[in-house]
Amino acid sequence: MRILGVCDISVILAAAAEFGAYGYAGARIGAISARAGVNVQLISSYFDGKEGLYQAVSQQWQERQRDLVAPGTPLPEQLRTYALESLHNPEGARLLAWTGLQYTGPADDPDHEPRARMLTESVEELRALQDAGQLPADLDPAYLLVMLMAAAMAPTTLPHVVEGVCGADPRSPEFLARFADQLATLSRHLGLG
Repeated sequence: MRILGVCDISVILAAAAEFGAYGYAGARIGAISARAGVNVQLISSYFDGKEGLYQAVSQQWQERQRDLVAPGTPLPEQLRTYALESLHNPEGARLLAWTGLQYTGPADDPDHEPRARMLTESVEELRALQDAGQLPADLDPAYLLVMLMAAAMAPTTLPHVVEGVCGADPRSPEFLARFADQLATLSRHLGLG
């Protein structure tokens, strides 16, 4: 892996914001270059176009995810951490949501393979917890992962529901802290950690 320079980082941050706002299909290299203050040709040649830039954003998220949750972190604390990530990186959840909304199949998803590998690792972690007796035997780890991801992303994917039900700004630090605590509490009540 090559070491990222300052220009690379500014382009990747601009791309994350643009992809998060418009999804892969709606994001434009011209808008990303304007956000980053670099020439469009630089992005095209250095990142090999839009797909390469999208994969660089994805790789940065995978590296961030490894830093977020240390191995052995109890599941309730993992969920709390992922829910609180909306404070620091709201584009990550938005990008994942956009990817799902625009999904037409693996062939049209530039991030399908790396995401599938990362999610398979997460399912295996849940399966190991199940094998150790920390998760009920009748829970399917793959389905559980989908449900937990959906729950952690709810402030981003369902902000209108949050405001309607909780009467809170789903982007506020106060709401996100309480939501993250409640998600961790729920997972403990369900025997998930």
